Amino acid sequence: MDTIKYTEIKQESSRIEIHGDNVEVIDVAQAEVRKIEIVAAAQAKAIAMKEEETAAEDSFEEEVAAAEEFAATEEAAATEEAAAAETEESAEEESAAEEEAEESTIPAEDSDEKVHVIGVRFRTAGKIYFFDPGEWEVRHGCHVIVETARGVEYGTVVGLPMDVKASKVTQPLKEVIRVATLEDNEIERSNRAKEKEAYRICQEKILAHGLDMKLINAEYTFDNSKVLFYFTADGRVDFRDLVKDLASVFRTRIELRQIGVRDETKILGGYGICGRPLCCHTWMSDFIPVSIKMAKEQNLSLNPGKISGVCGRLMCCLKNEADTYEELNRTLPKVGDEVQGNDGLSGQVESVNVLRQTVRILVEVDDEKEFHEYHVKDLTILRRRRRGGNRTRKDNAVDSKEVQELEKLESQERQESRGDNKNRGSRNNKPNRNKNRRRQENNNAQ
Repeated sequence: MDTIKYTEIKQESSRIEIHGDNVEVIDVAQAEVRKIEIVAAAQAKAIAMKEEETAAEDSFEEEVAAAEEFAATEEAAATEEAAAAETEESAEEESAAEEEAEESTIPAEDSDEKVHVIGVRFRTAGKIYFFDPGEWEVRHGCHVIVETARGVEYGTVVGLPMDVKASKVTQPLKEVIRVATLEDNEIERSNRAKEKEAYRICQEKILAHGLDMKLINAEYTFDNSKVLFYFTADGRVDFRDLVKDLASVFRTRIELRQIGVRDETKILGGYGICGRPLCCHTWMSDFIPVSIKMAKEQNLSLNPGKISGVCGRLMCCLKNEADTYEELNRTLPKVGDEVQGNDGLSGQVESVNVLRQTVRILVEVDDEKEFHEYHVKDLTILRRRRRGGNRTRKDNAVDSKEVQELEKLESQERQESRGDNKNRGSRNNKPNRNKNRRRQENNNAQ
């Protein structure tokens, strides 16, 4: 309406002639036009502001609605999670209650099911694996054919059938395929002969490829589905080309396995400083951790040359009597301690005999020093010797150097032990090759 009015006035004012008093009329019309223009601009501005406010209110209402909807969704989700958690907790409580009820009704000695197994060993002093004898009649020392993760293998029964707890058996427990026949025995002898030829060929290939590795042994599986080569090396060896070359010669799967110096000695055998065959090669199925503390407990020289085995690591036999010496040393005083005998004489411990449990002390009698020997039960410890006392710098330096060499050997032994545990897979279960960084295998049969 204002715009129309403005147009009419503007048209009327344009038709007025300018004569005398009419000037004022023109001025009034122009003023009215300006007033109407101002009013129209203000109204337009007010309308624009109102539209902006309306749009802002609409946007705010939409945001509020969206926020309320989101909050409602979150609340519903939280409610559902809480309900699920309560349901799960109640289910776990019911399950625990049922298990407790079952355990309470089952006798303790019958809570773990027992399975009938036999022990089978695949090499001298090797690890013993359990198998189900099935309907076969087996006896100690006979040979059987079994299926393992490496394929069909020829093993020796090392124990009579027995019942063991299922928790001690690696699942799945596989059955014995058959008791070895004369033909199986002949195949095994043939495989042992072929291993010598495979060793020779592999050694030639290693030299031809110029690889820095020492071949230790070659081994055929019973069904000839795989040939394994054991070697040692200072570090990792890229033998991919060697594997391809060997696969083209033997026309079967090839596996190269890197082993440590202790496993090398176990395979090759030898004689220890005691003059007897090595324990690891004759009867010890698994390596045991050995530390410098065992040598100290037995009062042995810390010279690495005297307590190291053929493999260059600490001798495994240090563990044989370690527990006994540890128990006996608990009641004995240390050399340098001040003790008092049951006769009232006191002195400093000069030496101890661990096995006899006797102590030799230096006492003073009538201004003269004498050695007296007492049983540990007849002594009372007065004061412990300060660690490192009564020793020269030269002695400390010598012992420190020897101890450092022994600690180095011990550290190498721990590293090799961890590596051997990773590489040593069960014959009943297939090893995880993705985690075995030291074993590489070519699965493509030529």
